[in-house]
Amino acid sequence: MNTIFGIKKIRKKLTWPVVTLGVFDGVHLGHQKIIKKTIDLANKKSGESIVLTFDRHPKSFLSKRQQSCITSLEHRLVLFEQLGVDITVVLEFNKKVAETNAEDFITDLIHGWLGAKEVVLGFNCSFGKDRRGNASMVCDFARKYGFKVVTCEPVEFEGEITSSTTIREKIIQGDLQKAKGMLGRRVSVFGTVIKGSDRGKGLGFPTANLNLHHEIKPPSGVYATKAFLAGKEYSAITNIGKRPTFEENTHDNEPLVEVYIIDFNESIYGKDLEVQFLYKLREETKFESVDELKLQLERDKMRFMNASFKKVLTE
Repeated sequence: MNTIFGIKKIRKKLTWPVVTLGVFDGVHLGHQKIIKKTIDLANKKSGESIVLTFDRHPKSFLSKRQQSCITSLEHRLVLFEQLGVDITVVLEFNKKVAETNAEDFITDLIHGWLGAKEVVLGFNCSFGKDRRGNASMVCDFARKYGFKVVTCEPVEFEGEITSSTTIREKIIQGDLQKAKGMLGRRVSVFGTVIKGSDRGKGLGFPTANLNLHHEIKPPSGVYATKAFLAGKEYSAITNIGKRPTFEENTHDNEPLVEVYIIDFNESIYGKDLEVQFLYKLREETKFESVDELKLQLERDKMRFMNASFKKVLTE
C-alpha cells in the first residue's frame, strides 16, 4: 500500500481512482464493507482503491482535547493494508481542513486532485465544515463532474447497527465478545514498545510496555493474548493495570499495558506491537510478596498454555 501524507503530487497517473473517505475508527464491519466495495470497484476497472482519511479524529482538533480512539492512525494504516487498499491519503486535520466547506472538499480534493471516477460512501457519511457534506451533496456534484457514487447500507450485529461509538463502549466495559462481533476480528491494541521499570525482567517475566497513542483498552486485568511483531505471531499474557504489588498512590495514574511474550527474549524497544485479546485470565491483584506474585504468574502461564494446547488438539 502506498501511503501519502498531505496533499502531494501522486507519482503515477491513476487509471480509474475509486475513492472513499472517513476517519474509519476501528475499521469495523461497516467500514470494511465500504472499503471492500471500493477495492472491488477499482479492481473491475484495473484501477486504484483510495482511502482518504485524517491523522486524528476531527473532534480532537475541534475540542482542543485529544480524543481516545479504537484504532490510532498507525493501527488503521496496518488494517487498510491488510484489506488490500492501494493508496491511503492522510490529511492533517488542522484549521484549514476544519474550515474547508464540503463543496470545496468535493471539487478540489475528490474531483480535482484525486480525479475520482467513483466515490463510495457510508450511509451516514458527513464531512466538511459543520459536517454539511453528505451522500446527497456528493451525488449532486457527481452529475456535474461525471463520476459515480455508491452508498453502502449499515451492517448490523445482533440487531444493532455496528458503530465506532458502540464498540468503544463495549471495549471499555469489557464486553470483548460483542466488540469482536462488531469489529469482525478480535479486540486489539497497537502500540510502540517503550522503556519500563524492568521489574518483569527481574521476576523472570520480561514485559513490553506499550504506548498506545491514545487507543482505548479493556478494563484492568490479566488477559490471554496474541502478540504480533514484524509479521510473526506469539502467545502472550498482557496485564492492564497499576502494578499494585509494587506501586503506591497510583490512583491518579493511567493503567499500564505490559505484554509478556512467552519464550521471547529479544529487545524490541521502539518497535510496534499489536496485541489481540483472547479472554480474561483474572483480575489484577495486590500480592503480599514478590514470591507470591511470581507463583501466580507461573500459574497464569500454565493455564494459558494448557488451554492453548487443548484448543490445538480439538481443531
